[in-house]
Amino acid sequence: MSPVLAGVLQLLALTAALALAHVPLGNYLARVYSSPKHLRIEKWIYKGIGADPDTEMRWPAYLRGVLAFSLAGVLFLYLLQRLQGVLPGSLGFASIDPDQAFNTAASFVANTNWQSYYGEQAMGHVVQTAGLAVQNFVSAAVGIAVAVALVRGFARSRTGELGNFWADLVRGVVRVLVPIAVVGAVILVACGVIQNFSGIHEVGQFMGGTQEWNGGAVASQEVIKELGTNGGGYFNANSAHPFENPTPFTNLFEIFLILLIPVALTRTFGVMTGSVRQGYAILGTMAAIWVGFVALMMWTEFAHHGPALRAAGGAMEGKELRFGIGGSSLFAVTTTLTSTGAVDSFHSSYTGLGGGITMLGMMLGEIAPGGVGSGLYGMLVMAVVAVFVAGLMVGRTPEYLGKKIGIREIKFAACYILITPALVLVFTAAATALPTPGDSMTNSGAHGFSEILYAYTSASNNNGSAFAGLNADTQWFNSTLGLAMLLGRFVPMVFVLALAGSLARQQPVPATAGTLRTEKPLFSGLLVGAVLIITGLTYFPALALGPLAEGLA
Repeated sequence: MSPVLAGVLQLLALTAALALAHVPLGNYLARVYSSPKHLRIEKWIYKGIGADPDTEMRWPAYLRGVLAFSLAGVLFLYLLQRLQGVLPGSLGFASIDPDQAFNTAASFVANTNWQSYYGEQAMGHVVQTAGLAVQNFVSAAVGIAVAVALVRGFARSRTGELGNFWADLVRGVVRVLVPIAVVGAVILVACGVIQNFSGIHEVGQFMGGTQEWNGGAVASQEVIKELGTNGGGYFNANSAHPFENPTPFTNLFEIFLILLIPVALTRTFGVMTGSVRQGYAILGTMAAIWVGFVALMMWTEFAHHGPALRAAGGAMEGKELRFGIGGSSLFAVTTTLTSTGAVDSFHSSYTGLGGGITMLGMMLGEIAPGGVGSGLYGMLVMAVVAVFVAGLMVGRTPEYLGKKIGIREIKFAACYILITPALVLVFTAAATALPTPGDSMTNSGAHGFSEILYAYTSASNNNGSAFAGLNADTQWFNSTLGLAMLLGRFVPMVFVLALAGSLARQQPVPATAGTLRTEKPLFSGLLVGAVLIITGLTYFPALALGPLAEGLA
């Protein structure tokens, strides 16, 4: 079987699996976030945290819950790392330095999972399981909760109430993430992913020295790392490590986990708003972008330019033989079009244009299908902008799902869109202009610039992957990347929830003959164009200095 055919067959198998899960999981998620009943274990949790799950919240109260919970998570994870040296199960590792502890705490709470450390050489079992793995669950649940709040904003009318954050958070963990993660972890263990609490083992000589590997609860963390679109690996090699991702099947299964909830949430959106066809329109937009990026990536990486690439059958540098170019390209596009920092190959070793594709996927806002929750609310914000643009073209008041898109709503959407590019470009400019950050670059020229641009693009968009040629374990990068992760995660949530509150207060507008049919393929095409033009062109000058210059050289 040719490598190209193998890649196409993996793409088809993945699409079929997602199609089978889309309707049942999407309907289940709609029931989870619409049911008035509480499970017994949920009632215990509410009692323990002192929350009333039946109290409806307006958007400022919902936002305060999000920020307060996330702040507590940052402080807890920071202290856990700083105290690692005196904790049991630390495997002899010292406490984490303050700047790196801040960076890691911000990273995992913000659902970014950027890692400026070697996982197997820095973090013990307690920090990995009680700290990082727990944040993988709750940070994902926060993203889903915010998305559901925005959906309620479209579905409700003449009220500013968006539900209860604490109920949405707990239900997301108890009813959605934990059950799927348990089943997924069993599958990964059956396929060879390790799951233990063993210490450090010497496994023989390696280049004149001793090779040491440590065990860990890898399968349980690997599954939520992908399912929650987190990305932080137990090992420095991440999903290229055979302990995390041993076979082509596990590679495809992990891609499936990454896409599962973001794809299903489009069905949830349709069910909760009473128009399943609207959900399919959003899904179609996401699918068009994702398939286009996969095709472009496979084309760039399979292109046989030069004798070395012809002999290898494509750009195999930095890729695992067991996954090949097809599986690696599929994984790279999926992780960068979602907020998942997991990698099964070395993005820095991709062709110049291939590396640019990974960056552009993040720059579009990771909305195809995006992270758990964040992908849906990001695409819905772009839909609001697309409706507004369409209204300007035909001279009608823009409407979406029976809600008028006025000055207030478009201001919230515009602020949401502008915050991330501002963070990426300002921090990248500062890092390239100052003398010290440049010392962290492994490469010079266009590729060296791409290392820095990729880092801030990944952090600000809460992705977490890296070109990895950049030495980011410095005070400058730990501090600025940590700040970019927090601002890139929570400032957009402010505008999403404000938009949700504004929509929920409106009275529905009846559809007329002149109403834009947003469930039609025409609108999906307009939405794709809005995504590519409004967000993509913002970064074009920066891309021209980095991956485009390298790819066209």
